[in-house]
Amino acid sequence: MNSNVNDDFRQRLERRRRHRSGLTAETIVAAVYMMTGHRILGRRFKTPVGEIDLIAIRKKRVAFIEVKRRQTTEDAEDAITLTMRRRVRRAADLWLARNPQYQAHDVGFDLVFVLPWRFPIIMRDAL
Repeated sequence: MNSNVNDDFRQRLERRRRHRSGLTAETIVAAVYMMTGHRILGRRFKTPVGEIDLIAIRKKRVAFIEVKRRQTTEDAEDAITLTMRRRVRRAADLWLARNPQYQAHDVGFDLVFVLPWRFPIIMRDAL
């Protein structure tokens, strides 16, 4: 019984640590995008069909940004699944429907890997 309680506690701590780590990665990516002239329109846009980590605009391009914080590039690449891509695209469609002022803009789906001790790797239109 005591072992189960400890395991449950460790799992909750690990989930909380991963959540905070993800938030930190998204904050770093938002700062990089702002330094390159983007304006952040949204963070962690949640819908019943999916979630978008960041939404940014620069000139006439709206970028829907998926952030992956992993230990290696290979681990980050492995986290990109067809299901995840579909969820991001469906969530973007919903966001655009709710924000018609951006429907005439170019739309991009960027993927950003955040690895330890490295500048974020930004891949435009990668999703």
